[in-house]
Amino acid sequence: MKIIELKTTLFEFSLDRVMGDANSPRGRTKSGSCLVELITDEGLVGISIGGGNSIPQINLLFEAILKGNDPKTRFGIWKKMVEKFFKGGHDGIANDAISVLDVALWDLRAKINGEPLWKTLGASKKEVNVYASDIALPLCDKELGNWYKKMANNYGFRGAKLKVGLDQDSDLKRLEIMHNALSKNTKEPILYIDSNEYWSPKQTIRKVSEMEERYTLGWIEEPARRWDFLGLKKVSESLKTPVCAGENLDTLGDFLPYFHHRSADVIQISSGMTGITGALQIADAAYGLELPVTLGGSAGILHAHLANVIPNCITVEVPHPEPETKVYEWDVKIENGFAILGDKPGLGITINYEELAKSEVKNISVRSGPSPFGRRQGAGLYEVPPTDDEIKEASSK
Repeated sequence: MKIIELKTTLFEFSLDRVMGDANSPRGRTKSGSCLVELITDEGLVGISIGGGNSIPQINLLFEAILKGNDPKTRFGIWKKMVEKFFKGGHDGIANDAISVLDVALWDLRAKINGEPLWKTLGASKKEVNVYASDIALPLCDKELGNWYKKMANNYGFRGAKLKVGLDQDSDLKRLEIMHNALSKNTKEPILYIDSNEYWSPKQTIRKVSEMEERYTLGWIEEPARRWDFLGLKKVSESLKTPVCAGENLDTLGDFLPYFHHRSADVIQISSGMTGITGALQIADAAYGLELPVTLGGSAGILHAHLANVIPNCITVEVPHPEPETKVYEWDVKIENGFAILGDKPGLGITINYEELAKSEVKNISVRSGPSPFGRRQGAGLYEVPPTDDEIKEASSK
């Protein structure tokens, strides 16, 4: 079997809620992505969703390395892709290209085996602990509360995450809203918070210390800049709440300062870190240091497949328990606060090509990215609350 063709299709769709964080209080109502398809001479197709900004790099890697190769040699292909960017480094856009192609190769391998990805990875169980992730700071309190209630009532979530950072009084109030919604399913909800690198270490210590007076927190996520391993360590040593970090790193090498200095108590990994192959390497390194890991949100909740084979994984993020677009569907189900993996071959993601054609675009719009406004003014230095214009814009969507 050989890989003979690559297809990339950009598409955009509307979100089910206004999504944003401390850096983007205006929020966004659209999401953009890319469907990547690796086609073999035997008609099997490996798919992956992502890499919309790295299509030139994806095309380069396909022509130079993947085309004509046997997809079963996925680790050898992964190594060649990483080495291709040796001089300039395989972070950033290069990493995005490697990641999306590696995921497609794993999907293809599982389909060759005629089994779901979790089985190809060697997993032996099918339930994965998950938490609900709002990513919806622009919503008003009532809307946010209704969303958490829906997550608790319809899917049985016992843990959830709240975006924080711009207003301490509001954050404390919303913690209570989240806690009360989840209390339907448990007396001790697991409450995670995420400041998205908006605070400095000292700001984090001051604010989270006040939160700890009222609630037991599962973790504080990204409480300092991603490369500030000493600042992260300071936060970890100053609070009872664990520090969770690593979401915006790309490679195993990026994590070495975290490991060496014990900067984070929980390590964030994802298939966006040079793919599934790279993510598993980082998870293994964390396991060797007795550090738990968590996996972020992913198209098709594909990270639930990985979680089953990572012994030190504690939970997986779920921003969307069900598909937010008709372009694709998946066979992972959320029940009683767990992800129940399906049995479809590969990732378990099915593409609706008719809907894909309706959603196809020539370019992904600027406002459909995960953080369309970049890092917020004053982040890490001084606090800038949402302006009246930002609040008005968010509420009008």
